[in-house]
Amino acid sequence: TAETINKALAAKKNVFVVGTSCVRALESSVTAEGFVKPYIGWTDKFIYPPYDFKITKKLITNFHAPESTLLMLVSAFGGYDLIMKAYKKAVKEGYRFLSYGDAMLIL
Repeated sequence: TAETINKALAAKKNVFVVGTSCVRALESSVTAEGFVKPYIGWTDKFIYPPYDFKITKKLITNFHAPESTLLMLVSAFGGYDLIMKAYKKAVKEGYRFLSYGDAMLIL
């Protein structure tokens, strides 16, 4: 997986990260050169605003519960104001939240 991601990064291709767990895994495995190193183990990476994402440039994720650490990560990625605007629209439109709910693409 690291090799595939690194080839895409080197070729300046889009890498879409799917899910906040994958974001944490990738951001925990980044090298000083901005690539991913293979790694097996635990991470204690806690991402919250402000955070300088090294690998994640595009994110597909669910609508997470209010006041959750996952919402903090998403806010760090997409910007607090934009994410809160999206959440207000999602509530108004009746989107489904949590693991089996609707998803959003953040570019």
